[in-house]
Amino acid sequence: MKVFGVVFTIRTRKAKPITCAECRFDGQTLTLTSIQTFASFEAFENWLATPGPWIAGLDFPFGQSRKLIQNLGWPKDWSAYMALIAAMERDEFVQLLEDYKDKREAGDKEHLRDTDRVARSASPQKIYNPPVGKMFYEGATRLYRSSLSIEPVRPTHDLRIAIEVYPALLIRRYLGRTPYKSDIRAKQTAEKQTARIELLRALQAKAFYHEYQLQLGLSPEFRDRLIEDVAGDELDAVLCAIETAWGWNQRNENLGIPKDVDRNEGWIVSQELQ
Repeated sequence: MKVFGVVFTIRTRKAKPITCAECRFDGQTLTLTSIQTFASFEAFENWLATPGPWIAGLDFPFGQSRKLIQNLGWPKDWSAYMALIAAMERDEFVQLLEDYKDKREAGDKEHLRDTDRVARSASPQKIYNPPVGKMFYEGATRLYRSSLSIEPVRPTHDLRIAIEVYPALLIRRYLGRTPYKSDIRAKQTAEKQTARIELLRALQAKAFYHEYQLQLGLSPEFRDRLIEDVAGDELDAVLCAIETAWGWNQRNENLGIPKDVDRNEGWIVSQELQ
């Protein structure tokens, strides 16, 4: 099976593109075959049209919280409320979220989805630090306009499957709070490189295989490339691919997604949430 791991960004440009790790997965070994980048949203959308079969894990939220949907009076159907959002410009959507927060009491401004509570991820309403709401807008609207099977919010019989993943879960597991990347040159230290080495060592250890029931196949060239990846986007894309491969192995168990999931919110696929 072809497996992709995608690290998203809201400011697509050559210096900070969307990053995609392409892998081959035989059910046991996940082999990194290429890393590509998309310097524009148009290039990303063109990639979404790549013929299947494949499964891709993308690191942005696919839905909004049940509470926000209810409070705004949006339809209780992902495609229906996404149609409303996709009709807006990004600035309009951001303003809608800001206006909503202005009317809420402190502590009740940005709501979490069920999966965010479990994964300890940020609210998809959050606009700054990190700009998850903007990532949701740019990413989920493009998924909505595609014909992909989007799990669990819009499952279809399409041979191209998109799932939501969160590489921070693997980082927390194996590095804790140890920093391993930076976009700022002055902060690209030897200590962070050592952390990347330790992370890759953990991902290729027997203990990881026993837990995830898969192993990561890296050529020496790709291993060196990931170690030298000071910004961490390529490494994060590989982490996304790992979570995606794990999900694919759970395809007979709803891709590892709880059966009682709120399909309008979406769910982060990860062994770490089992």
